[in-house]
Amino acid sequence: MESGDGVPVHPAIAPISYLLGTWRGQGSGGYPTINAFDYGEELNFTHSGGKPVIAYTQKTWKLGSGEPMHAESGYWRPNPDGSIEVVIAQSTGLVEVQKGTYNAEEKVIKLQSELVGNASKVREVSRVFELVNGELRYVVQMATNHLTSLRPHLKAVLRKM
Repeated sequence: MESGDGVPVHPAIAPISYLLGTWRGQGSGGYPTINAFDYGEELNFTHSGGKPVIAYTQKTWKLGSGEPMHAESGYWRPNPDGSIEVVIAQSTGLVEVQKGTYNAEEKVIKLQSELVGNASKVREVSRVFELVNGELRYVVQMATNHLTSLRPHLKAVLRKM
């Protein structure tokens, strides 16, 4: 199996290799303490071969103006037992270390924060990614120091470019 650019895919990432490439679409966000908002988004998953890891970048922008809103980058490391480890650094300075599971047949990845670093307000983050009819969909939930249980924060639908 090869990635989109002809690089052989490491066997450990083969079960989630459907992520490889660029995804673009729109999302919406909100939280009890902020106003609802819509955004454009691009995710990029790349694999350089040789290592059992996928590099990840994300950026969002305001739909009306194209003005940048948020960016993050990190690495996704799936394990043969169906577990996955993800590290993400956000443009806000917040860092997430997440662990979770993937289901290769159902194309679902569920992540739960083990550590949220450099965050004055965020306590916990969960992310669920799902491939449905060729669309990558995700939901992000968040808990803060003020609202301590996970609550919906972001959701988006993206198409492969």
